[in-house]
Amino acid sequence: MSELSFEQMLEDSVKTIRNGEIVQGTVIDVKEDEIILNIGYKADGIITKNEYSNDASLVLTDAVHVGDTMEAKVLKVNDGEGQVTLTYKRLAAEKGNKRLEEAFENQEVLKAPVTQVLDGGLCVNVDEARVFIPASLVSDTYEKDLSKYADQEIEFVITEFNPRRRRIIGNRKQLLLAEKAEKQKELMEKIHVGDTVEGVVKNVTDFGAFVDLGGADGLLHISEMSWGRVENPKKVFTVGEKLKVLIKDINGDKIALSLKFPEANPWLTAAEDFAVGNVVKGKVARMTDFGAFVELAPGVDALLHVSQISREHVAKPADVLSIGQEIEAKVVDFNGEDKKISLSMKALEAPVEEATEE
Repeated sequence: MSELSFEQMLEDSVKTIRNGEIVQGTVIDVKEDEIILNIGYKADGIITKNEYSNDASLVLTDAVHVGDTMEAKVLKVNDGEGQVTLTYKRLAAEKGNKRLEEAFENQEVLKAPVTQVLDGGLCVNVDEARVFIPASLVSDTYEKDLSKYADQEIEFVITEFNPRRRRIIGNRKQLLLAEKAEKQKELMEKIHVGDTVEGVVKNVTDFGAFVDLGGADGLLHISEMSWGRVENPKKVFTVGEKLKVLIKDINGDKIALSLKFPEANPWLTAAEDFAVGNVVKGKVARMTDFGAFVELAPGVDALLHVSQISREHVAKPADVLSIGQEIEAKVVDFNGEDKKISLSMKALEAPVEEATEE
């Protein structure tokens, strides 16, 4: 027994370690700024907080406890005080780089928390290995403010791997585009022209609104927003608003939408509502030199020719009428096939001759 102990002691006394070597040890003490590790050597190993993690807010005594076993890499066999300087984070980073290299080669989807938000992109850590995701590769749409991603876990793939130049690039946009393409394919397989579907207003412009149909966006053009006239889409729709829309046309990946449902077409009852001889009311919608167009109902306009405004001479409609003015007139012509209606205010006036005789 004593001989065995002597041999063991002799072996321990000649045990050597080298810079760069990976050692395993047991934590024998944890201080605020360092970890002391028994590595089976004549001197203990020291891991400073800076060599444990890049996280400045980390509380070392919460992360590591006495009795924990750890692997570390030797930085200096003798730090000048007879102790061995070790690093945990660099070893972890090396392992992380190996993990990232495999993920790069296999195009594996990774998931990691965002550790830093920069003006130019996001930083994430995979096993202490840093990955940078440029702002242009964070989303499939332009995002000026990336702060919402702070501390979030995000998925990405490695599209560039060059650890020697410290250039490891992640790409989240690629995954979003692939997911969007799959959803678009599924949507296109189930929708048809004439279908009524639900969507959410994604963006509103001067010429129309883009509606998210759950896999692809459709365009609701200003001319298809109502049977009536819409002057400014931004005054009618808001981003996030839910809509039931009609699929008007599908051309490749372009989807045209409409809110002009056939059953609500005002021309279906126009022949009865605006028959020749009926006296109707309407609002002046627009004017030209030859007459005024009067809105009788949303989507139904009629022409009031300048010669039919009054029995007295009228040079221009604008001389006696104004936009938005409500008028009363008689229907003198109706053409349902061409959707044309002619009005006359003059027809409601008493003849000048009769008025003079009276």
